[in-house]
Amino acid sequence: MKSLKLLNSYKNLEKHFSKFKNLHMKDMFKNDPQRAYRYFVQMGGIRLDYSKNRINDETLEILMALARECELKEKIFAMFRGDKINTTEKRPVLHTALRNKSSNSIIVDGKDIMQDVKKVLTKMEEFSNAIRSGAWLGYTNQIITDIVNIGIGGSDLGALMVCKALKNFAHPRLNMYFVSNVDGVQLQGVLEKIHPETTLFIVASKTFSTQETLTNAFTARKWFLNHALNEAFIAKHFVAVSTNKEAVKAFGINEDNMFEFWNWVGGRYSLWSSIGLSIMIYLGKENFASLLEGAYLMDQHFYNEDFENNLPVILALLGIWYINFFDSGSHLIMPYDQHLRYFPKFIQQLDMESNGKQVCQNGQKVEYDTGAIIWGDMGINAQHAFFQLLHQGTHLSPIDLIVSLNKKGNLPGHHEILLSNVFAQAEAFMRGKNYDEVYAELIQQGLNEEEAKKLAPHKVFTGNRPSNILLIDEICPKNIGSLIALYEHKIFVQGVIWNINSFDQWGVELGKELAKNILNELQGGQKLKKHDSSTEHLIKIYKEFNSN
Repeated sequence: MKSLKLLNSYKNLEKHFSKFKNLHMKDMFKNDPQRAYRYFVQMGGIRLDYSKNRINDETLEILMALARECELKEKIFAMFRGDKINTTEKRPVLHTALRNKSSNSIIVDGKDIMQDVKKVLTKMEEFSNAIRSGAWLGYTNQIITDIVNIGIGGSDLGALMVCKALKNFAHPRLNMYFVSNVDGVQLQGVLEKIHPETTLFIVASKTFSTQETLTNAFTARKWFLNHALNEAFIAKHFVAVSTNKEAVKAFGINEDNMFEFWNWVGGRYSLWSSIGLSIMIYLGKENFASLLEGAYLMDQHFYNEDFENNLPVILALLGIWYINFFDSGSHLIMPYDQHLRYFPKFIQQLDMESNGKQVCQNGQKVEYDTGAIIWGDMGINAQHAFFQLLHQGTHLSPIDLIVSLNKKGNLPGHHEILLSNVFAQAEAFMRGKNYDEVYAELIQQGLNEEEAKKLAPHKVFTGNRPSNILLIDEICPKNIGSLIALYEHKIFVQGVIWNINSFDQWGVELGKELAKNILNELQGGQKLKKHDSSTEHLIKIYKEFNSN
């Protein structure tokens, strides 16, 4: 593929940007009464209003041409059929196979992987049913009441986010905890709330060698044995999501209680696999199936729909427009729903670990920005925190505002306040308020001309700040599945446009390697590698502080 900047469509976007960049959305709405209806797409229970973006029909036309010139449709087909698009690790990328509801086979290295997917899913269902029904008993013949998922990154965040978002669908007897931080404070806090006789630990680690996960797992194991005393009882209270049978058995977990997943499942895309065991136990197999169904519906939409009406493609191309032409280095995820409070954190990992890359597929350094810095928080809270910067700061940061339409279950009057703020913030970001408007208001409020002229500049909002509004019919497993898949595919599309590998993560390795050497020194071992003077000084301070 040609360098992105050499593509005809990219050059056309540069020309279009030079004459378009100073246009104001307020004028676009004034001159186009149908804008809100034309820039609106719905798929299932998710509706996207993208009219409050700095675009017109010509912008979209050229962006769609860019997608076609980058052979996006062919790349989509390649991912779904199992081509090894993760080129640096020579792996297919098939999280879509985990929610494949069709009868179609997916062949990887001559084998239909759908048979393995269905086999593991059935095993998860049987185990989940045993826990939820009370048939599975602990070492003192008591039923399980607490589940502790021990993992990190993709083995933690996805399942955590889904369980929190769908807590209203959970089994009333079960309490769900997630431990990821190697700082013992987190695990200690959980251990103080649970009882060994009624707790199930899920140790989630593909290789069963992740330092943080195993440190927490062995600490939990020791805590358990301090009460249970007999190592044979580990089999009743610990299960593993892994591929390393020998390490799992050595830990004391019965290999029948090891749930497999595969190297074509990336960690941050793995909640649909056995990594989602905690989700299935907590929510039940029917709700887990609905989660998969929602993702499958978005998969089919992404695969089949024309780019012009394709939610992931539209969101991705809008991101390209801002990152590569407006020099917007960040993007906000802002849910106005307490259930979705962990969603920004989840998307942060999903996006930044995928598209935080500095070289193209061929190993050459990119000549353009890739991957926005993803951040965000609960919308209402953020209005009283960092929205000041978004409205009047010097940075341009596009925003996804996410809210549920369904007010059932909320307290009377609360949901209307929530929605009014979502709609008002989006309008304020778009419209702004110019000097003349502010000055006239101040005069009307009784200020004299000198006072009004002095204060007015401080109350001006430039506006013209883009936002997408994602309306979810209701927070339910099906819609959450669709929402997650929407962002997965958006990230894939941007990776295709930038010609980068969205499915490796070599950037996390260097710190891990260096930490191993430093840990040896902190624990009193010999220096294995020379460090810079700052690092050596910090190690020395720690050892001296703890020498007595």
